[in-house]
Amino acid sequence: MPSPLLIVDGDALAHRAYHGMGPVKGSDGRPVGALLGVANMLVTLVAAERPRATIVGLDSRRPGYRNGLWPDYQAQRPPFDAEIVEQLDDLPAFLAAFGVQAPVVGTEEADDVIATLATLEEAAGGTALVLTSDRDAYQLVSAVVTVLRPTTGVSALERVDIQGVVERYGVLPEQVPALIALRGDPSDNIPGARGIGVKTAAKLLATHGDLGGVLAARPDIDAIAIRTFLDVATMRRDLALTLPADGVLDLLGGADAAETRGMHRLAERLRTRATALANLAGDREPDPPGR
Repeated sequence: MPSPLLIVDGDALAHRAYHGMGPVKGSDGRPVGALLGVANMLVTLVAAERPRATIVGLDSRRPGYRNGLWPDYQAQRPPFDAEIVEQLDDLPAFLAAFGVQAPVVGTEEADDVIATLATLEEAAGGTALVLTSDRDAYQLVSAVVTVLRPTTGVSALERVDIQGVVERYGVLPEQVPALIALRGDPSDNIPGARGIGVKTAAKLLATHGDLGGVLAARPDIDAIAIRTFLDVATMRRDLALTLPADGVLDLLGGADAAETRGMHRLAERLRTRATALANLAGDREPDPPGR
């Protein structure tokens, strides 16, 4: 198996870091908790997984096509704190210092950036790891795409493969959008079908195969609304993106970026790690000819 492409849900990771780290300030007084947490998690994860490259998907944070399909989409969510907005705006430049791309595509969500990248990597014959706490991403799971779901920072991760999706939801990955449409998703303000929870939705899909079969068997369900919810729940896989070239984290570049943002301890740790890795590489014997 080739080394995987690591695809990170940047917004989910930043929010997780921001709320986990608390009100951390740099030496100049600017908020840095989200940036600090993202850097720590990425360095830890890359060391553990040794991906061929790392790329981060980010939200545009502007209304997109899902809001046109379902005007109440995510309407229940409160506005972001000003401190995390400031850090999200800075995150692409901060990640670029580590040599990590963080594409934002039009008004698209990070979900669709991630889905497109995973699909492109699979089509290119590669494998992918998707780091996200969003269970909607289970629809991306395949024989070569695995979801990494953080449970404690990134020191504890659930590795969700096809069998894992079946065990959790009772459906195959490709049925996840239909499951969401039927049972709803409170986090996205999708109501689903009245009286249908996850277990009933899974049974209906197991019996009737797909959403069309369920709607044909259950005329009491509002087919127009449910098909709309299906479109909302389905991640797009056709954005204009290209796969990143192979590469490792630029720890020294990241250290400089941390230094300019007042994260001196992080900068020191990154430089120490870069030196240790360089020394380790220097101690290795070169491969013999022909290998």
